[in-house]
Amino acid sequence: MHLLLSFDLEEFDTPNEYGKSLTIEEQLIASVEGATRILALLKEKQVKATFFCTVKFAQYAPDLIGKIVNDGHEVASHGMSHSSFKIEDLVTSKATLEAITKQPIYGFRMARMMKVDPKEIVAAGYRYDSSLNPTFLPGRYNNYCQPRTVFRIGDLWVIPASVTPHIRIPLFWLALHNLPVSVYMQLLMQTIRHDGYATIYFHPWEFINLHDKQFGLPFYIRNHSGESFVARLVMVIDMAKKQGCTFNSLSEYIDIHIRH
Repeated sequence: MHLLLSFDLEEFDTPNEYGKSLTIEEQLIASVEGATRILALLKEKQVKATFFCTVKFAQYAPDLIGKIVNDGHEVASHGMSHSSFKIEDLVTSKATLEAITKQPIYGFRMARMMKVDPKEIVAAGYRYDSSLNPTFLPGRYNNYCQPRTVFRIGDLWVIPASVTPHIRIPLFWLALHNLPVSVYMQLLMQTIRHDGYATIYFHPWEFINLHDKQFGLPFYIRNHSGESFVARLVMVIDMAKKQGCTFNSLSEYIDIHIRH
């Protein structure tokens, strides 16, 4: 059984969706603070993860990216920036992140899990895409009929975010903010036992205190943020370990999947 942790390192532009206006500097400072907490947590627990990183974040915090690499985690592309996208960003972000990390970049995840033509992702040189949340959320995702588990489109591996096997409850960041941890873990382990693995994703800014009025975020986003969210993820990791789960990067899991 495998648990694939992933984090989207990006500018904290979510408040902009709710009528607030943080400067780029403020957005990046918030994400660096959260990412630093994530790395400390992962190091303490001795687990590996995949970090989907925007170039804007990587250029702002190259030392942090170096630490991610040195700690043995995978860096993948999250585009040039979180608030805009052009097809050529697929190639440019990959090349820029490879120059910063001195490692090959195999994976891509589109900002806000939006759709990108798989042929374009392959043409840019990626091995896998993790931009699919195979569920239905009004106003955000309408992917209920898409495959739930790892599949291929030509030469591209697609690693969807995990949802439960039958009614497709998403196991993403908002679920851990708002469900009791015991319920979240029950759903997560049900999915892992059924599928053999689960992919879950979070953002660094969730690990800072989101109750600050300057962010203007609704309760379901700021609920259990900051230290409370750190504690929740620790509980998830500890419970998954007790159940015998191993923690892999997304690239590692593709290799495991192929062997089996």
